[in-house]
Amino acid sequence: MTKNVIDPAEFRKAMAEFPSGVTVVTALDEQGGLVGFTASAFSSLSLDPPLVLVCPALTSATYPHLVRGGRFAIHILAADQQDIAMAFASKGADKVAALEWALSHLGNPLLKGATCVLECSLWREYEGGDHAILVGEVLRIDRCESGVLLYHRGRMSNHALPETGPEVETASA
Repeated sequence: MTKNVIDPAEFRKAMAEFPSGVTVVTALDEQGGLVGFTASAFSSLSLDPPLVLVCPALTSATYPHLVRGGRFAIHILAADQQDIAMAFASKGADKVAALEWALSHLGNPLLKGATCVLECSLWREYEGGDHAILVGEVLRIDRCESGVLLYHRGRMSNHALPETGPEVETASA
């Protein structure tokens, strides 16, 4: 069987055609400091139990802390939080040193202003090429009604709170 070779740049462009929400995943390092990364590879997985998945790069400085700590928070960013997304998307140890955060009663570092925060415990970990697939069991949800930040074709944009209309159920959680 011949292996089909896909150009990574072309694959990235193809995936950029699918708009996604922007999340920031946070955890604590061994010294109790804030670590995290910006992720668009995030999805609901199951209603019972309530599971979500997020996919950090294996080279991410945050990835070992997520696995070692066994818990993390996923922040679905509000429309006005592009600066937070960019801070967590950058490299370096001091990338989030100036950001304000508070420790939740579950032991997760939480950022203010997100549209939704899902506090999770690590349920399973799987291999996924150059990324890990982390499945988190949702232990706590904090929601507010606001617009969200979207990522599409390499750019972030604000998406206002939709006007009231019929709700649509999807096949997944």
